[in-house]
Order: sequence, then structure tokens, then C-alpha cells
Amino acid sequence: MAPEARIRSFLRNSATALCAGIVVLASFSLGAEAARRHYRSHYHHPPEVAAIPPRALPYPQLPLPFEIPGAQYLPLAWADVKGWGDDDHLTAYKTFRASCRSINAQTGAPEPKALGGSLSEPCRAAKSLDLADDAKAKTFFEENFSPLRISRLGEPDGFVTGYYEPVLEGSRTQTDVYNVPVYRRPSNLFVRGYNQASVSLPNKGAVYRKIGRRKLVPYYDRGEIEDGKIAGRGLEIAWLKDPTDLLFAQIQGSARIKFDDGATLRLNYDSYNGYPYTAVGRVLIERGIIPKEEMSMQKIREWMAQNPDGAKELRRQNRSYIFFREVNLSDKDEAVGAQGIPLTAGRSIAVDKSLHVYGTPFFIEGELPIESDRAKTSFHRLMIAQDTGSAIIGPARADLYFGAGADAGRVSGRLRHPMHFVMLVPKSLDPAVRAARLPVPDPRPSGRIAKLFPQTDLKGPAKGETVAIAGPVPLPAPRPVIEPVREPRRHMKSRPHQQ
Repeated sequence: MAPEARIRSFLRNSATALCAGIVVLASFSLGAEAARRHYRSHYHHPPEVAAIPPRALPYPQLPLPFEIPGAQYLPLAWADVKGWGDDDHLTAYKTFRASCRSINAQTGAPEPKALGGSLSEPCRAAKSLDLADDAKAKTFFEENFSPLRISRLGEPDGFVTGYYEPVLEGSRTQTDVYNVPVYRRPSNLFVRGYNQASVSLPNKGAVYRKIGRRKLVPYYDRGEIEDGKIAGRGLEIAWLKDPTDLLFAQIQGSARIKFDDGATLRLNYDSYNGYPYTAVGRVLIERGIIPKEEMSMQKIREWMAQNPDGAKELRRQNRSYIFFREVNLSDKDEAVGAQGIPLTAGRSIAVDKSLHVYGTPFFIEGELPIESDRAKTSFHRLMIAQDTGSAIIGPARADLYFGAGADAGRVSGRLRHPMHFVMLVPKSLDPAVRAARLPVPDPRPSGRIAKLFPQTDLKGPAKGETVAIAGPVPLPAPRPVIEPVREPRRHMKSRPHQQ
């Protein structure tokens, strides 16, 4: 055989042997792996650990019966409501029934607040009851509501102020005497989530000035508007004598303007410029100009009249600016509140709209300077929430409406007093009944357990006294970590290939 042929034959035989060896090794490897799996499944089980059961909560998660953020409340009996029997319940009933017209006309989901839509039930009952007797009106409230003492968390009482509708002299055109413009809402004022043509935009939140189709910037503040930023655009509703008159009309949220020809123009809040309200009275107190105990609306007016330059600077401390709209009401009708109905002097109140629902009755009790600055007149009256204001913040905070004119202004201007608040909650939402379904706390530990875990005195031990301190309660043992058992590697002896 030629050398080349012998070499080719040798290479061919070597390749055949190599392929056969690879097949043998592959078969051996697969068999070993199958053996290992068989051993692990039949002869080696990892220790089983029982699953830790989920820990039960100490109490079931039930919804609270009644919840107002930042408030504390206590259910009462009617006999515990001081002055309840001495009120004019019929007048309060008529005011509540006026609110019910708006509540009965509502459609859609109720407001996400404590009372929600629960007022609809007593309002349906009042719709068919045209009462004319005070005793029957009193019985209506007692049968449909439950009294609930309410105040801000950590405080014993609520707080009240007063407001009224100013009656001002004005002109339809600008003159040398009447040169302070009263503006309607500008067309470029924009609030997110509201159409620019909406009536009565909110008195809280961001407000923008729309430039073109897309650009939004903060609206002008009081100083810029007084300096003429929106003048000459046909926004003037009327003209007043004094910028202080306009400031107080904006604080009250409404006004009547009497013209020389005897006609009267009614104005109501329509929108604001987006800046937070700053009380000018508080600025004067902080500067030491008027003592806190002497502060009143009349004192502010007197100081502004005597200090025109200082009055201009003081007004601009309140960057908030109110725009008005005309309303069609006769001189006999009161101002329209935020609920959209005419207010009732001495029975309507403004509340925090973010917490309360319009139409909610509040019984307010205490002493107020109604007769004079220093008088302490007993005040116990059922009032109905029908309005709101940017300075009215909190669960037991109210602005009492006293009507229109100078006399109402003098009374409301001197009110800044703590009062007891009793909120009337519909029986369908009675917190005392619903709270009875909540579980009570666990009983106190026995004497033996108390000795094992003594508590420290919050006031601290007396001098020389030794106090035992309980150690930390041990937590449940954590679940053990199981490390997988590794099998020892087997060293395979290599076989020489047969050639």
C-alpha cells in the first residue's frame, strides 16, 4: 500500500474511533445525571418548614362612622345642648328649607365629605312640611338630626367672625369724585378645570392669566391692578368714592351700590386673582398700630381715613383681589351666598367648603358683643351653612351673616370670638349608632402580666425611686434560610482511546 493510502486509512480509522468515544461519553454523562436525579428524589429530602400563617390585625378594618379632617367631636343628647330650647326654631327651619331647594335639585354622586349626600333625606321630609309652629320645627330637627359637639383637634371651642353686605354710594361713570373702579372678571382669567364662562369660580387655588392659546402666568396682584393693569378694557361695572369701600366690599364678597338717580346695583362675588387673603387688621396688630383687643372694622376704617398713604401700602399687603358680577335681586332680598340662594340675616353662615356641605345646620352658643363693643350678649342660635370665604378655614369656623347696611357692618365688624359649635348630623349618619359596631379595645392586662411588663411613669420617677423598665418584646423568629445541599463531585477516570 502506498504511503499516502496508509495515512488516509489511519486518519479514517482514528476519526471513526473518536466519534464512537464521544457517543460513549455522552451516554455516560446522561446516565449519571439521571442517577443523580433519582437519588435526590428518593433518598435526600430537604427539611420541610411550615408556612408562617398571616398575622391577624388586632381589630377588623371597619370604616370610621364619621370623619372630618383635623376635627374632634362628641355625640350629645338634646338636653345637653345649652340654649337649644330657647331658640327660634321656625326661622331656622325656613332657612334650612331654602337650602333644601338646592339640595333636592342636585344630581350625580354626592360630595366626598363627612355628610356626603345624607342631607337629602331630611330635605325630602321638609319638602312636604310647610310648618308654621315653632314647637313642630323644633321637633323636626330633633327627629331628623343628632347633635354632635365639634371643634378643631386639641381645642375646646370654635371661632366666629361676622360679615355683612355693604351699601355704598357710586356712579355708573367715572367722575372726579367717583374714580375707584369696580371690575368684573377679565376674559383672560383662567382656572384649571373650569370653563372661563363659568359663574362663581372657586375662591381657593391657582389662578392664571392666559396669554395667547397656551401660555399661562400668575394673574396680576392687587397692587398691579390698582396701578391700572386692566384699566380701559371695559371691565368697569361702577365707580366708588373710596378705595377702602372697595376693599371692604371685596372682604364681604358682596355689595349694594346706590346711584344718584335712586337705582340700586347688586354685586356678588364672581372670582379672584389667585393670591391668598391677608387680613389687614392682623397687619395693623402685628405692627403695634391697633391693639388686638380694640381691633374692629371701624378702627381699620378710621386709621385708613387718617393715613391715606399708609392705607395704600396696607391694602397692597393683601394681594388678593375680588372680581364681581351683577345679580338681579330687589332691595328686599339679601345677598346671594355661594350655595346660590339669598342669605338670611342672623341665620346664614359661611363655612369651610372643603370640609362641610351647604345646608348643614350648626347650633352656635356663647356670648357676643351684639349690643355694643363691650356687651356680652347671650347668643344661642341654629344657623345654616350657605356660604364660604377664603379666610374661613377649619371644622368649627364660621362667618355669621348679619344683613346689609351700616348697622349690620358695625355688629359684624367687632366679632372675633370663641364659641361652642354643635353640628346637626342626619340620623342616617348618626355617629353614635354606627360607632357601636366598632370593636372595643382589649381588656386591661391581668396583675400577673402587669408585673412581668411594668410600665414607666410618664412624669418620671421621684428622686431616689427605682423604676423597672420592661425589656423589648421579642419578635417572632424569622423563617430559617435553607442552603441547598451540594453533592460531592465525582472524578471520572479518563480512558485511553484505542487506536
